[in-house]
Amino acid sequence: MSTQPNNNNNLSTHSNTKERPTSELLETVVVVFRGDTIAIGEIKNSLHERGFGILLAIASLPLCLPIPVPPGYTTFFSIPLFIFSLQMIIGMQSPWLPQWIAKKKIKRANLEKLITKANPWLKKIEKRLQPRLTYISVHTWERIIGIFSFVFALSISLPIPLTNFPPGWGILIMSLGLLSKDGITILIGMIVGTIGIGITMIVLILVWMGMSLPSFY
Repeated sequence: MSTQPNNNNNLSTHSNTKERPTSELLETVVVVFRGDTIAIGEIKNSLHERGFGILLAIASLPLCLPIPVPPGYTTFFSIPLFIFSLQMIIGMQSPWLPQWIAKKKIKRANLEKLITKANPWLKKIEKRLQPRLTYISVHTWERIIGIFSFVFALSISLPIPLTNFPPGWGILIMSLGLLSKDGITILIGMIVGTIGIGITMIVLILVWMGMSLPSFY
């Protein structure tokens, strides 16, 4: 897209992105990019100041809807979660995406619809965020979140309907906590995601035992 440099400048100079709420920054992305489609790499480049936190939030948003989804949906969206979580675990300072993902385009209308649905929930969470447990460095938190996100992404990648919802929210809550340096919120996200892992394990055990599941399974 030929207007990418200008878009990036507009987004980064709109105000201090490090202090803006995630919900507001996501709304700005939709406003700045006016084309019918947006490359994932363009979004990443525009939000690089926010690092892994904002990218984890964006990657987990499509997984935070408690509705049945088409086959392969959760597996596809778990790929960037695997990539970012591994980079966080090994201590990379900034996110990286392979070109085949960076060039992947999404419809702007779909992104706008997703953000419109998610932002009311994000704003409710953001109102309760504040710096807590700040004696633990952001880099250390990133490594810890990376480990949990990788495990949660494993659960999300399994083709089991509805089990992606709790671990998806776990990753989203952890990422919001990371962006606000709120260790308590990060811990809450870990608990939510771990509950999701438990649900997935119960479903797998029931399947292994040959028990019948609800029709959507």
